[in-house]
This record gives sequence, C-alpha cells and structure tokens, in this order.
Amino acid sequence: MKLRTLIVDDEELARNNLEMLIGDFCPDLEVFAKADSKETAIEIINNEKPDVVFLDIRMPSGAEGFEILEEVEHRNFLVVFVTAFKDYAVKAFNANAVYYILKPIDIDDLKAAGEKLSAAYEAFKSSPDNYDVYFESLRNLSDKLVKGKASGKVVISHSKGLKIVEDDDITYLEANGNCTMLYFQDGSRYLDTRTLKIYENLLDQRKFYRVHKSYIINLNQLKEYLNEDGHYAVLKNGKQIPIARNRITSFTQMLKSL
Repeated sequence: MKLRTLIVDDEELARNNLEMLIGDFCPDLEVFAKADSKETAIEIINNEKPDVVFLDIRMPSGAEGFEILEEVEHRNFLVVFVTAFKDYAVKAFNANAVYYILKPIDIDDLKAAGEKLSAAYEAFKSSPDNYDVYFESLRNLSDKLVKGKASGKVVISHSKGLKIVEDDDITYLEANGNCTMLYFQDGSRYLDTRTLKIYENLLDQRKFYRVHKSYIINLNQLKEYLNEDGHYAVLKNGKQIPIARNRITSFTQMLKSL
C-alpha cells in the first residue's frame, strides 16, 4: 500500500515539480492532492486524512505551515518540511527528529526521506500513541523557528517510536556505528538512529562537550578530570569517559573557563 501524500506549497511550479519527483523517486508514496494555502490544506487534511504531508514553511511568512499543524483536527500523519532554511533551522529540525528536505531539492535526500517515512509509518501504525509525541515535537519546532522560544528538549527516535527528553537529563552519549546511545541520569538508555556528529551539532555546546570521537559528555555531570594511566573525564555517576589525546589541551582549557 502506498502512503497517501499531500503537498502544501503556495507556488504552483514548486508543487508540480515535487509531485513529479515523488512520482519518479518515491515508490512508496502517492500524491493524491495539492494545496496552495493554509485553509485549503487544513480542509484536505481533516477530510481526506493523508498519511504524509510535504509542507513548505515559507508560505509566505513562515508561520502558515506551523499554523496548519496547530489547527488541524486530524493528527495522524507524518510531515516532511520542504524549506530553504539552513543552519539554525536544520539544527532545530534534527533536535525534534523531523524529516526535512532543502530547496533546491536533492534527489538522494528525497529518496532517503521516502524510505524513512515508510519505516516510520509502520512503527506508528503499530503504536498510534507515537503521533501524540510526534506532534509535541512539531510544537517544539514551531516554538524555536517561529516564536523564538528556547527549548532544552531533544526528541529521540528509537526502536519503539519517539521520546521527548530534557537535554539536562542526558549524562553522556556514545557512538554506536551510525547510531548514538544516550545515557540518562536515571540509569536508562536509548539508541537513536542519528550519528554522534549530528548530536554534536544540535546540543548546546555550552553544556555538552565532545571529548572523544565516540563520546560526548554533559559538562554539568562532570565530577573530575584524571590524567593518570590515560586521560579520563569522571562523571557524577562514577563513569570514566576517555579523552582523546588530540582533545586534551582544548578540554583542559575549557575546564578553566567553567
């Protein structure tokens, strides 16, 4: 079964181009409708209940896309943001575990988004409560990009769905292949599908520090620094995290500024 897909963009050429690309490169998706305004999009979503919405977030002011997500009654669908935003916006997208593709559209990025959507849809289908967490993550994203509100929340995409956490609760992060294991103060841990590099970019660098190619630590959880028989950051829970030789100087300088 193909995922019923809605495209929302105020530019006709952009809508038609994306429809063509989805038809050519996303075999699991089928575009059944297109909308050129917030009002039309809300009507289609509530009446037709799409599985996926490709949503432009510059239509035209930047707020309309998020207003759609706040005002719809039907909230059992996945979103792909289509945007010209970069840098800070990309960081916000990653922090909230949402899918996005940048304009001009890269075919490989579109294909990857289509594959991720199919996998996520199956996971959400078996656990519909994930949609509640998912839409909360979309509200967090709106707060950051539209309302300018700071948020210390990170959305983890794990094997059973999504989980929203406060970044202060993270003790440290460890690379696990192309994934990342997050360890929390309460002793729990979750494997996220994003790389440690992505987390290095999205976490607040005033609170988190990459001490090794495989580790990022929460500086608020740092207890001491040991330099006997190696170099280690010792956390409050007693965990010793190795510090890479090429990071020792910058790490010790950073400690002096704390």
